[in-house]
Amino acid sequence: MHNSSLLPHALSIEFPELAERIKQLKQENAHFAKQLEAHDALDKQISQDELGIKAIEDHALHAMKQQRARLKDELYQLAKG
Repeated sequence: MHNSSLLPHALSIEFPELAERIKQLKQENAHFAKQLEAHDALDKQISQDELGIKAIEDHALHAMKQQRARLKDELYQLAKG
């Protein structure tokens, strides 16, 4: 069984009700697409650290998690409209 905190934080998984809107914005809104790409890249790095694939220093990991949260908030607000 997987620990839910170790699962990727993809927006379409966390907010399934916005999955279609996220897909649409990704195609139509360059700023949204860029921010989503940045969020997903950070999420991948964080997941690799948490799974022991690629170790990141604690302070760097904390900063990445904060940045991911800020990006997620912005993307959610854009998707929710």
